[in-house]
Amino acid sequence: MVSVLQKHIEEIKAHGEATYPFECGGMLIGTLNADGSKTVHETFPLENSSQEDQKNRVLILPKDVLRAERYARSQKLEVVGYYHSHPEDKAIPSQYDLDHALPVWSYIITSVIDGEAVDVRSWVMENDRSKFNEENLVIGNS
Repeated sequence: MVSVLQKHIEEIKAHGEATYPFECGGMLIGTLNADGSKTVHETFPLENSSQEDQKNRVLILPKDVLRAERYARSQKLEVVGYYHSHPEDKAIPSQYDLDHALPVWSYIITSVIDGEAVDVRSWVMENDRSKFNEENLVIGNS
């Protein structure tokens, strides 16, 4: 389970809409709870540095991941996941997403159709890297 605020969902959707028709990506900064659930405190938007087709790929450079990790530590938090958009596609992870995922992290995907974010879902990878399972996304109002 991953808990986010409505404002985080709006930030993710806005990032996806702003970069449309290209994919966007960013980190989820928060806490990993003792029961394995995650609580997101902030989104951390990053630049898509893909040299491939940015409509179908997002690449976050290692230096940007490191910047997000340093920021999280400075806030006494940690990176608990990653978000990105799927322009003109469903909010379901692709094989490419699975190939590049890390265990434990939450993967929030927003579907952006005709420039409008229409769906947001969260996923977590099996420890054996075989597949993603949909994760309960709990959205708070504050």
